[in-house]
Amino acid sequence: MLGLPVKDKDYVVVGSTPEEMQRLGYKQVGKDFPVFLHPKTQQEYALARTEKKIASGYGGFHCDAASNVTLEQDLLRRDLTINAIAQDDSGTLIDPYGGVEDLTNKLLRHVSPAFVEDPLRVLRVARFAARYHLQGFRIADETLALMTKLSLSEELATLTPERVYQELNNALSTHSPHIFIAVLRQCQALKVLFPEIDALFGVPQPEKWHPEIDTGHHTLMVLEQASLLSQDNEVRFAALVHDLGKALSPKAHWPKHHGHGQKGLPLIQALCNRLRVPKRYLDLALLVSDQHQNIHNISELRAETLLKIFNKGDFWRKPERVTQLALVCEADAKGRAGFEQTHYPQSQYLQYCYQSALSVSVQPIIESGFKGASIKQQLDIERVKAIKEAKHRLNKKFNN
Repeated sequence: MLGLPVKDKDYVVVGSTPEEMQRLGYKQVGKDFPVFLHPKTQQEYALARTEKKIASGYGGFHCDAASNVTLEQDLLRRDLTINAIAQDDSGTLIDPYGGVEDLTNKLLRHVSPAFVEDPLRVLRVARFAARYHLQGFRIADETLALMTKLSLSEELATLTPERVYQELNNALSTHSPHIFIAVLRQCQALKVLFPEIDALFGVPQPEKWHPEIDTGHHTLMVLEQASLLSQDNEVRFAALVHDLGKALSPKAHWPKHHGHGQKGLPLIQALCNRLRVPKRYLDLALLVSDQHQNIHNISELRAETLLKIFNKGDFWRKPERVTQLALVCEADAKGRAGFEQTHYPQSQYLQYCYQSALSVSVQPIIESGFKGASIKQQLDIERVKAIKEAKHRLNKKFNN
């Protein structure tokens, strides 16, 4: 109905039983409630069901999929009205809860007060807000109030780390992942689920370099810029957590944040451990936090320092990290009020120096008689020479 590509179809079956579905050749796959795979298309068909809250958490529901459950009852348990619209085989819409009108008004609104029974819905609605931000959708005030009520209860604590990460990762894949974070903060869920990120709001930065001043707002702007520059979720995640260390700067030192990149490393590690974030996300995030200030000042770095960065980032085995690091640093530079269109030559500088070092062949070193550990030592020497030459050419070019 929005004119967007259809990725999948969900079918609901009314008036049937598990036994009848299996007799017709459907294969049951759902353990908690009856979901079946079509014998030919393998698409999912679920029996109409109702749910009753019997325990805390998003899994604390009793499911009733009796044959007398109506379509309207099934739609009533959905989260948002725009997700509670059904269509029959003839194309007729069944819309008992005003989903079409909310779609027209671009409104994300809950279906019923039962919304507060499932804490996962806080994350889902925030993700929908991020996904459809460019289309102009907003969250209804009354729905945001229920999300806040959920956040202030202890229900969010029942969400498994894996599920929280999954929702975050899905949100990072949307057009506007910064909206996901902004909505979670608005409904007070951010301090519960991502306290390391929430702690950045209210922390000032030097106005000369950060006209937006607030570190939390800067983080949202960097994430927005990262999403414009790259569709890589690893890049977007690194952008989200690159400044966590600024929350640890003593207030007496504000608005300065000396060593914030290194201070942020244990915070990133703790967040990733808690949510069981994949190691490749963690590794890039640590690299970015540790080195983004160096990359901003790359023309001032010694060749030996650049080689240390290349070695530390394991660029020789993982060359994609060079581009990833450059992208996050560019997003960091552009994620400032009034700097959104700024040119970032450091990216090309980094790539050129790396390619120069990469062009050094180890074969002549071996043929010269170097053995064992001395091969690596000589390779580093040759790479430093190559980087020095590259820096000389680049600095001459920029000075001209």
